[in-house]
Amino acid sequence: MTGTKLTSGTEWWRTAVIYQIYPRSFADANGDGMGDLAGISARLPQLKDLGIDAIWLSPFYTSPQRDAGYDVADYCNVDPLFGTLDDFEVLQRTAHDLGIRVIVDIVPNHSSSDHGWFQAALAAGPGSEERARYTFRDGRGENGELPPNNWESVFGGLAWTRTTDPDGTPGQWYLHLFDSSQPDFDWDSDWVREQFRAVLRFWLDRGVDGFRVDVAHGMIKAPGLPDYTPPAEGGSMGGAPASALEPGITAETPLTAPYWAQEGVHEIYRDWHQVLAAYPGDRVLAAEAWVDPLSQMAKWVRPDEMHQAFNFAYLETPWNAAKLKSVIDESLEAFGNVGAPSTWVLSNHDVVRHASRLALTGDNLQGHGIGPKTVGLPDTALGLRRARAASALMLSLPGSSYLYQGEELGLPEAVDLPDHAREDPTWFRTKGERYGRDGCRVPIPWEAAGESFGFSTGAKSWLPQPREWAGLARDQQDGVAGSTLELYKLALRLRREHSLASGTVEWLEGFGPEVAAYRNGDVTVVANTGTASVQLPAGDVLLASEDLVGRTLPGDATAWLRSAQA
Repeated sequence: MTGTKLTSGTEWWRTAVIYQIYPRSFADANGDGMGDLAGISARLPQLKDLGIDAIWLSPFYTSPQRDAGYDVADYCNVDPLFGTLDDFEVLQRTAHDLGIRVIVDIVPNHSSSDHGWFQAALAAGPGSEERARYTFRDGRGENGELPPNNWESVFGGLAWTRTTDPDGTPGQWYLHLFDSSQPDFDWDSDWVREQFRAVLRFWLDRGVDGFRVDVAHGMIKAPGLPDYTPPAEGGSMGGAPASALEPGITAETPLTAPYWAQEGVHEIYRDWHQVLAAYPGDRVLAAEAWVDPLSQMAKWVRPDEMHQAFNFAYLETPWNAAKLKSVIDESLEAFGNVGAPSTWVLSNHDVVRHASRLALTGDNLQGHGIGPKTVGLPDTALGLRRARAASALMLSLPGSSYLYQGEELGLPEAVDLPDHAREDPTWFRTKGERYGRDGCRVPIPWEAAGESFGFSTGAKSWLPQPREWAGLARDQQDGVAGSTLELYKLALRLRREHSLASGTVEWLEGFGPEVAAYRNGDVTVVANTGTASVQLPAGDVLLASEDLVGRTLPGDATAWLRSAQA
């Protein structure tokens, strides 16, 4: 069992700033145009300089890469695309030596169809022990020609694919809430549960500090797998509010889909909690659980379950003072009621980057991606201005914050991707109707010079980078007063110095309806979501997302001040 000097029982996760690395797009050390573990290791000193506490690595496991690694073919090995287990050991040792903890992704709802477990299930046939590890069912109709129910995939199209028996005749169907290459496990199987305990221990024995759990509200499906038609306004990953009910759906219809947020998932995480607790220090579980309302999401972080849950309600809140104040209050109350810290997040690898999203108008497009055919593309300057202000507000809040690689550079969504370059299965399963997530996954720029802006030692990157990103490269912002990178560095330093992550929120009145102002310890935060300037209160200015005119804060800007009473 490998321990580290960082796993010291401090409950570090309550106040941490955790930086998400999408390995494909962070840094490429071998010149093949695809990011890798060695590239991450080489760039870790720059993350130390940024001031983060931990990194979360999106999947780097053996995979056919049909869904960018979220289709896992071996949970206990590194895909050659990213390197080797030795490369992971170097990465983790380098991170720990720098005082940075390492969280890895785990994908328990489904595997790749290439996984040996699924291939064995196909070969074994109906009624076998091997098939019981996945969700196989007979079809409906006279000859089983219809899928077992009407469920649709998150990526579009049916959530079922029919198998072919060895004699060439149609066979059973298998469930895949995502791509057809990602068959869902059946978590009623004790065998599946033991395999994942072994996976957790494999990485814990190597010293990882925790796991981000993909689709943590999935895994358990309602008995009988009943038909379900989600509300038109509901998110594809769950969390549909009552107001989103379609005509014809009665009040008796469950708002929770029969494949999301079933009570049985909590038994799994109580079990996993015990697995982690057997290791020294504070190893953590962080939930990707798209659950509404926040009081329901808080179930995932009760004391004997997970330690954190991503606050998607906050991510989805528009740049509006009243709505921000409401979701902040609701978050602090919901998570506080179960003794957990609130988390705050604005961007990740699945949503439109907030430097673009916060300037969108009209329909909420964050789940669909944006591209050149999108009506009402966001204003780039406005998006960056709001992103800087929103980030400054987020980093002043008590709890733990997540950053997505490149947001510290102010990167917008990459809009002008050519259709032939797209790789997200959403694009293909919807026949081009939805752009998917490629726009937020474009490799990040490190240096203004070179074809790949320092991302790769070779010439190109796996997704094309916008030419205008040269001006946003890290070497163009490092040490430059007023740059987005320096704003993040300053915010993270002040956050530590003033213990904001372990503080409280005391709202301040008198600033008008478009301003969210509060006191956290000895710091006053003023976020102006409107267009009219507002007068700042007394106190030395510690940080401002935009230039001030005297004591005046312009619109779409946030300032931190040392409270006059401190």
